[in-house]
Amino acid sequence: MATKISDSITYVGIDDLSTRLFEAQYPTPKGMSYNSYVILDDRIAVMDSVEAGGGEAWIADILAATEGREPDFLVVHHMEPDHSACILQALERFPNLTLVASAPALKMVPQFFPEINIDGRTLTVKEGSELDLGHHKLTFYTAPMVHWPEVLVSYESTSRTLFSADAFGKFGAIQAGGEWTDEARRYYINIVGRYGAQVQSLLKKLMPVTVDRIAPLHGPVLDAPLDKYLGLYDAWSSYRPETRGVLVAYASIYGGTAEAALELADKLRSEGVEEIVTIDLTTGSLSEAVAQAFRMSHIVLASATYDAGLFPAMHDFIHHLNLKNFRNRTVGYIENGSWAPVAAKRMSALMATMPDIVDLSPVVTVRSRLDAASRAKLHELANAVKASLANG
Repeated sequence: MATKISDSITYVGIDDLSTRLFEAQYPTPKGMSYNSYVILDDRIAVMDSVEAGGGEAWIADILAATEGREPDFLVVHHMEPDHSACILQALERFPNLTLVASAPALKMVPQFFPEINIDGRTLTVKEGSELDLGHHKLTFYTAPMVHWPEVLVSYESTSRTLFSADAFGKFGAIQAGGEWTDEARRYYINIVGRYGAQVQSLLKKLMPVTVDRIAPLHGPVLDAPLDKYLGLYDAWSSYRPETRGVLVAYASIYGGTAEAALELADKLRSEGVEEIVTIDLTTGSLSEAVAQAFRMSHIVLASATYDAGLFPAMHDFIHHLNLKNFRNRTVGYIENGSWAPVAAKRMSALMATMPDIVDLSPVVTVRSRLDAASRAKLHELANAVKASLANG
């Protein structure tokens, strides 16, 4: 439904409550939003398209927002199909519509839509380009690899609105509500997290600009004060821990490793450590585990030995941390093996490929189940984690 977010800007995006797996891998139990906006002025700009199933509703909302006037421009900040799927529909419905995009984006259009003839219907913009709509003016900033190479963001100076592409987005349909931070963190780390340097570059570009409103391509419009959102994005993209706390991530086959991991967490809680998250990597959300690892300053990895290596759930978790440029954390290890435990050695070697990883001692070795000796080591590790947290 078309919804005004200012005197001149109307939301015309789509909420999909049925989506349960975004990008074929990230769970979205509360659906997903695909955002688009209309700027109503002497000339009308539509900001981005929506996913394929929402085209008819999107066109209807555009017509409602413009009171039947034909839009002049379709601004394409990002060519990923969840935001560009209805370009063809818009060009056919509005014969005088001009596509506004970066040169790399316009090269992608025929890749997704070989049937489109866009000759004479495009306007190429780059860093610093301006689009004058009358009372409103858009200024474009390139944002390569946030999180595709063709990405632009744009700033509308009259309303002080930043159209931020995928930056500042979150998982979940808008009507599902919910606090922004947790699902925005999970979205950022898993979708954009590898490209922290590029996000930092974009944040620096935007520092001179006064922004009162951020309009992302997923999730709610963010209104001033924006310090919270900007601060979190700065921390995430700098790979700084958001919270001094501990993630205990475990991969257990028959329960012995899980028992040790959960006892460690209980010991830390009993010692006054409040920020602790435990995740079973065999049943929990991998994307949530990765997001929590980025949130916390410390992680403890607990894995069974499997085929003289790591249990696959743990190996997959560490692989995903590496993919997202994980770094600058303190790590403890718990291993289990009934006859030849090697999981800690394997985990430490994989973590050592990431920058600024500090290993804690002791390594806890469990042989099948905790006994008095391994429990004593577990409590030593809990004390080492607590001391490291206190040293801040």
